[in-house]
Amino acid sequence: MSLQPHPHDARPLPLEGITVVAVEQAVAAPFATRQLADLGARVVKVERPDGGDFARDYDTAARGLASHFVWCNRGKESIAVDLKDRRGMALVRRLVAGADVFVQNLAQGAAARLGLDAATLCAAHPRLIAVDVSGYGPDGPYAHKRAYDMLVQCEAGLVSVTGTPERPVKSGIPAADIAAGMYAFSGVLAALVRRGTTGLGGPVEVSLLDALAEWMGHPLHHGSHGGTPPARTGLAHAVIAPYDAYPTADGGLVLLSVQNDREWRRLAERVLGRPGLADDPAFATNAARVAGRAATDAAVAEALAPLTAPEALARLDAAGIACARLNSVAELADHPQLAARDRWRMVDSPAGPLRSLLPPIVFPDGPEPRMGRIPALGQDTDGILGELGVPEAEAKELRSAGVVA
Repeated sequence: MSLQPHPHDARPLPLEGITVVAVEQAVAAPFATRQLADLGARVVKVERPDGGDFARDYDTAARGLASHFVWCNRGKESIAVDLKDRRGMALVRRLVAGADVFVQNLAQGAAARLGLDAATLCAAHPRLIAVDVSGYGPDGPYAHKRAYDMLVQCEAGLVSVTGTPERPVKSGIPAADIAAGMYAFSGVLAALVRRGTTGLGGPVEVSLLDALAEWMGHPLHHGSHGGTPPARTGLAHAVIAPYDAYPTADGGLVLLSVQNDREWRRLAERVLGRPGLADDPAFATNAARVAGRAATDAAVAEALAPLTAPEALARLDAAGIACARLNSVAELADHPQLAARDRWRMVDSPAGPLRSLLPPIVFPDGPEPRMGRIPALGQDTDGILGELGVPEAEAKELRSAGVVA
């Protein structure tokens, strides 16, 4: 007898029934747990009563809310608890005792002082998966250094290969935080699979430096095994030409990439209108084009300059040349591909509904990811206290004492 697939509307999200408790702040850990929430997990975010996750105050760009917080914290419940008070810690330990996953990214050593490090928690709860997210790992000479995203980008060498020949620049997004967040997310998924076969959870460690160093694989291997580390080339490519951005008549920038000599022939014949360049020894091979990069770029720029960006893209597409437009963030928000694929949803928040992108993991047979509300600080404290069986009189005393909020 063959198994029949679930009806579309009956298929659960992959992590439904999984409970996550997170003592988290900033980006790396919140970004990881947001992925878990999107896939159906219940995520309880433990915050300080006096302001909560400090990312709440980074800016007010999202209709009064901080853009980082909006991005990383949808779908979570917020309980505001003072971890420095023994009564508050007792509440958090009760939460953890009923959880499947615990995630923390406190300053190095802080979780251990509170008894919330992965080793301690997993010893007490063998089925628990406990994730420590740190800047540089639990030991070594950098273990106690502050590890903000930009600093780790520098330590990992990302900044050395990003920018122009004259000036290194950091990535415009928090690449180290995102890398660590995604490895923490995938680490939890792997640990859940292992628990399904062994019945045991266990500790998971992820550091920002380890994560971003992995992402530096190409330049790292290129430079470590006898090659020269890639030079900073802006939007150009160190060893491919043409591969750059070229201005158009309407003030736009069009990027194109020619990966082989067959593509160069098509570009020369069908876009540049100079078929002779396909066989000219100064242009016919990629090595020649890189050696004469200035002349190569000049030939492409001259052909695209009279065209508008849409005209240039249409001509390049027709010739089968890889190309793109250099969009602004506002143009990304209105990108026709995102609109055509119905990638936008509205997410509830303390400031009202906010437009948010669906997460990149797609389950074509459903259901859609759960894009829950963005919580106000301590919004779920009372309900969670009730679930823990805290009598109302005790809850009132805890609130009065500032242990919860």
